[in-house]
Amino acid sequence: MWAASCLASCCAACACDACRTVVSGISRRSARIAYCGLFALSLIVSWILREVAAPLMEKLPWINHFHKTPDREWFETDAVLRVSLGNFLFFSILSVMMIGVKNQKDPRDGIHHGGWMMKVICWCILVILMFFVPNEIISFYESMSKFGAGFFLLVQVVLLLDFVHGWNDTWVGYDEQFWYAALLVVSLVCYLATFVFSGLLFHWFTPSGHDCGLNTFFIVMTLIFVFVFAVVVLHPAVGGSILPASVISFYCMYLCYSGLASEPRDYECNGLHKHSKAVSTGTMTIGLLTTVLSVVYSAVRAGSSTTLLSPPDSPRAEKPLLPLDGKAEEKEEKENKKPVSYSYAFFHIIFSLASMYSAMLLTGWSTSVGESGNLVDVGWPSVWVRVVTSWATAGLFIWSLVAPILFPDREF
Repeated sequence: MWAASCLASCCAACACDACRTVVSGISRRSARIAYCGLFALSLIVSWILREVAAPLMEKLPWINHFHKTPDREWFETDAVLRVSLGNFLFFSILSVMMIGVKNQKDPRDGIHHGGWMMKVICWCILVILMFFVPNEIISFYESMSKFGAGFFLLVQVVLLLDFVHGWNDTWVGYDEQFWYAALLVVSLVCYLATFVFSGLLFHWFTPSGHDCGLNTFFIVMTLIFVFVFAVVVLHPAVGGSILPASVISFYCMYLCYSGLASEPRDYECNGLHKHSKAVSTGTMTIGLLTTVLSVVYSAVRAGSSTTLLSPPDSPRAEKPLLPLDGKAEEKEEKENKKPVSYSYAFFHIIFSLASMYSAMLLTGWSTSVGESGNLVDVGWPSVWVRVVTSWATAGLFIWSLVAPILFPDREF
C-alpha cells in the first residue's frame, strides 16, 4: 500500500514536471498554436464525455432532477454543451481582457503570450464548474449557440472570399504570361472538379426508384449558382477574374455535398451510407479531425486577417532631425511601439464562436440527437445549415462583384 502511494506520488510529480516543461516552452511565436491545441483538447474532452459521462451525470441530483430520467442522448448532449460553455467563457474572458491592445508594450500582451500554466488551470476550473450550473443556463446557452455557430459560418465565408480575391490579385500582380496561364489552368481544374462532383452527387443522393426532389433541388440550385458566377464575372461591366468564380463554385458544390451527406443514415435518398446507422471509430475520428482543422484554420486566419477588425498600426514617432544616438533611440522605439500583428480580442472571439459551432456539430445541432445517435454532424438541422451556408456564400460572392459598381464611391 505504501509502495503504491509512493508510485502514485512519483507519477503525479512527473506529470506536473512534464506539463510545466511543455508550458514553459511556449514562446511568442507559438502562442497561437498553443491556443489551437487547447481548443482541440476541448473537443477531445467533449467527445470523450459524450461517450462515457452519461451514467455519471444521471446520478447528479442538480442535473437529473426530473420526475422521469431523460434518455441517454439528453445527457450526452448536456455534457458536450457544458464543456463548450466552459470553453466559451474562457475565450470570451480573454477577449474582453485584450480589448484595445495595440502594441507589445501593453502589459496585457504578456498575458496573451505567457502565463500558460495559470491559463490551463483556469480553463480546467471553468470546465469543471460548468457541471455544477443549473440546467436552465445550459438550455439558454444551447439556444444562443445556434446563433453563434451561424455567425462563425458567416465568418468562414468572408475569410474564403478574402482569400480567393487575394490569391487572384497576387497572381495577376506578377503580370507574367506564366501566372496568367496558371490562373487559367487552376480555373479549368476547379470547374472540371465542380461538374464531376455534381455528377457524383446525382448518383449518390438521387437514387432511382425514390422520390428525391429535395436533393435534386439542392444540387440544381448549386449548378445554377455556378452558371450565374461565370456570367457575372465575364460581364464587361464587372471585369472580374474567372479564378475566384471557379474556386467559389467548387466550394459551394462541396457545401452541397456536405449538407447531403449529413442527412440521416436511414433516409432513403442518402445512398452514400447505404442506409446504415452504424459508424466506425475511424470515420468518427476523421470527421472530428476535419472539424478541428477547419475550426482552427478559421480562428487563426480570422484573428490574423487584415480585413476583419485588425487593430490599426500604432502611431510611430517621427525621427528627429539631429538624433544623438540614432540606433539606441530606434531600438527603444521598436521595443516600445512595435504594433501587434493581429487583433488579440478578435482572435479570442473567433475561438468563442468556434466553441459554439463545435458543440452544434457534436450534438447534431442539439435537435436531432435521437436521429443521429453517436454520429457527428448528422441530422436535418445540419443539412439545412450547410445548404443555407452555400446559398449565403453564393450571395456574398455575387455582392462582392457587383457592389463596387453599385457604390463606386466606397471601398470594398
